[in-house]
Amino acid sequence: MTEPPTETRTPEHSPGTPRLIALSDGIYAIAMTLLVINVAVPANLPAAAFHKALNDALPSLGAFALSFTLIAGFWRDHRRILTALPVETIVVTRLILLGLGLVALLPFPTGLLAEYASQPDAVALYASAMAAIHAVHATLLLLTQRQVHPSPASPAAAARRRFTAQLASSALVFGLSIPLAFVNTEAAMWFWLALIPAHYTLGHYPRRRPQP
Repeated sequence: MTEPPTETRTPEHSPGTPRLIALSDGIYAIAMTLLVINVAVPANLPAAAFHKALNDALPSLGAFALSFTLIAGFWRDHRRILTALPVETIVVTRLILLGLGLVALLPFPTGLLAEYASQPDAVALYASAMAAIHAVHATLLLLTQRQVHPSPASPAAAARRRFTAQLASSALVFGLSIPLAFVNTEAAMWFWLALIPAHYTLGHYPRRRPQP
């Protein structure tokens, strides 16, 4: 008796990947929601105290906006990695779970940054968390590059390498800001803006072709 043909599954429809995507979506949603807990103004305040409390909440709003933007980018990058993921290995799955654990932790350093932005430890801890998540995502891309794009000369493979370089540059910028925080916390936070030209350069420079 012949066995029925085995159903061929693409990587994004393998049994493990949908579960990882569902898990990651849930963790990202919870982390993004918990960020707003740090933004609060006490009730039943007189006018003068209300305006003071509102001004005091501005750092929390700023930290919320920064972390929400970065987590949204992490979520987008994470889905981009997972939807192209080949058959999961133990190492890849553990790296994914490590990244999700770091994302779930982000409301804590975000709250510290909002309340203690002048303290080097708070800025360094926030930068460390951001650097670690970017490093995990870049490592995932490196580990699965050949499985996803066997031909290194293909445009898709080149785009994936640019993506990896952008994530690595983010890890580098946040990593360099850690020692800088112990010299000047404001300079360390302003240094994070280096992500913008770094991502733009790495995303566009390799696409240029010499003119004939």
